[in-house]
Formats: sequence, structure tokens, C-alpha cells
Amino acid sequence: GAIYDTALDLLARLGMGDVPERLADRLLAAGAEPGDGGRLLFPKSLSEDVIAGACKRFVFHGRDPDRSIEVGGKAVHFGTGGAAVQVLDLDTGLYRPSTLADLHAFARLQDRLTNISWFTRNCIATDVPDPFDLDVNTAYALIAGTTKPVATAFTLAEHVAPIVSMFDIAAGGEGGFAKRPFVKAHVSPVISPMRYGADAVAVVFECIRHNVPLSCITAAQAGATAPATLAGFLAQSLAETLASLVMVHAIQPGHPMVFSNWPFVIDLRTGAFAGGGGETALLNAASAQIINWLGLPSGVAAAMTDAKAIDAQYGVEKGTPSLAAALAGANLVYESSGMTASLLGASFEAFVLDDEMHSANNRILRGIEVSADTLDPDAIIDAVLG
Repeated sequence: GAIYDTALDLLARLGMGDVPERLADRLLAAGAEPGDGGRLLFPKSLSEDVIAGACKRFVFHGRDPDRSIEVGGKAVHFGTGGAAVQVLDLDTGLYRPSTLADLHAFARLQDRLTNISWFTRNCIATDVPDPFDLDVNTAYALIAGTTKPVATAFTLAEHVAPIVSMFDIAAGGEGGFAKRPFVKAHVSPVISPMRYGADAVAVVFECIRHNVPLSCITAAQAGATAPATLAGFLAQSLAETLASLVMVHAIQPGHPMVFSNWPFVIDLRTGAFAGGGGETALLNAASAQIINWLGLPSGVAAAMTDAKAIDAQYGVEKGTPSLAAALAGANLVYESSGMTASLLGASFEAFVLDDEMHSANNRILRGIEVSADTLDPDAIIDAVLG
């Protein structure tokens, strides 16, 4: 409660800076108020009304309907994320720049891994330098390689419409994708601390226009763009992700948005991202608990190991955070499959190992069935005396 109250206080007294004019008009119409220096303030009542009226559950469609998943409630799903720029080569055992062929191969591999529920593009095709070509070919690799739900990113707003046209072809005709969207967009419209990013906000407008579900991701870094204290960090990052939710509400009330508050931590001695640390695991689990307490579809990051090899460090920094996020009830556990080297690397063999890890985590989540049949004292007595 104290973390939530502090987040609402930050939005009411500090608000958001760098608000694009088009968004500012929508926010003011929705109930935001002008602040100093061009900032917009979100009264507590506005934030509470937005949370109450937000989309609480939605179907994340697969092109194969049998592979669709529900996001929200108590469901926990493991998936991918990240934007690795290197791949651990299967033949040489060395890292090399990731390619479009790698992305397609990753899509095909995870299509057969039963404990990975959706596929976000996990590596960048560094051999495709043009931003539009990159976005188009990335999206194509996803839908060509798997019938699971998929997620991608759009560099610029003008890339959305032509790529959705491609999705329409896959869906059987014009307008088919909007009726049953099988791709969601990863967007980071808030730049920590407490300001909007114009390019990403423009992408949000276009995605909503084409009925593309959103994962609005806040990736604040404790000790750099947000407080080093864990409670203070959670309050600020919650406020920032709520600012994304208010933005979506102001554009299209009730549009499906995964509340993706991903707490990151940096090593204050070196400035390096510490993906495998205990604080990262704790913060993401806490974030999932807070989001679920609000009743919103939750997405957090886990298993972002700093290990570069598939070794004991890799196993510990994968297993502990992913289980913590799952037990906290995260609806979507991003980054939990195939990523290495603090999200800079991706590995084919890691995908297979992580799928096995998800299997164990899913079994733990199922719990223990206690009934007359599973207890059966007579069977125990018969076995002992027989």
C-alpha cells in the first residue's frame, strides 16, 4: 500500500515531462492537469479511475487457435524477450553477431518447446541494417517460424501499417488481423525518470489504431535512473508504468495492455547491468505482486543471467529468478528463455535447457493435490503389511 500510495503521489505532484503535443491534448481531456515546466500532473482520482477501467484480461492469440493463451488473473506463462546482438554459435562455441537466419531458427526451435507460451523476437538481425527492412523481416521471421503468439517491436510509427498489412495476409485477408491479433507490440513509451519518449508514443498511437495489443515496458535502473533503495525504486517504476496505462486510456480506454514493469539493477561499482543478481529477482517478483494486487495483466523480466557460458552460474541465475517471478504470480515472465550474457547473447541449447526449467516451475505452481484418492491410507497399510 505504501509503495502504491507513493507512486500515485509522484504522478500527482511530479507528473510526466516531455509530453508530445498530440498526447498532451488527450491526457488533458482525460483529466490530467498542467504543471510547471510543461509537465503534466495526474491527479490521484485519474490514476485510480484508469486502473479501475483498464483491461484486466485478454486473449493473446496464436495463429493456431489452440495455442492462444489468456493473459491476466492467476495464469503464469513463460516466454521470451530481449534484443540480443550476439548468438552462441552451436558449431564453434563462440559468440558471433546474430542474424536474420538465427531469428528464424530460434522461432522454429521454440515452436517445438512445449513450456514456452509465446515468442518475442529474442535477437536482432544485425545483418539487416535498414530500420524498416529490419522491422518487416523480423515480423516475417516470427510468423513464418511459429504458430504461437508472438511479439515484436516497431522502430518508427510509420512501420506499423505496412507490417499489419503483412499480418492481414497471414490472417486470410484485409482486416483479418484486427479481428484476432496474434502479434503484440513491445513499446517503451516512458523514459525513466518520469518522462515520455516521442517516437515510442507515436508507435503506441499507431498500434492502437490497428488493434495491436501492447506490452508497455518500463525498464528503470536502480541506482541510475531510479532510486537504489528497493522500495523507492518500486514506487517510481510503478508510477512510470502507470503513466503508460494512463496514456493508453487517454487514447483508447480498455485497449489490451500488459503492465510490464521490469525492474533492472546496475552494479554501482562498474555501471554494468546486473541481470542475475538477487535484487533483480526480488524486485521483479515484488513488481508482479504489486501489479496483480492492482488486478492488471502483469509482465516482468526474470532469468536474465549474466553468465556467458552454459554453466553452474547460468543455472542458478536462471532457476531462482524465474521461480520467484512465477510464485509471485507474474502472468507473463519475459526474458526467461534462451538469453545469456546479461541479455546481450542468445543460445539455442539454452532454449532447450530453459524449457526443461519451465517444466519444473510449472509443476511447482500446480501444487499438491490432497484428496481421498491421493492420500488413501488403506493402500499404504496394504503395501506395508502385504
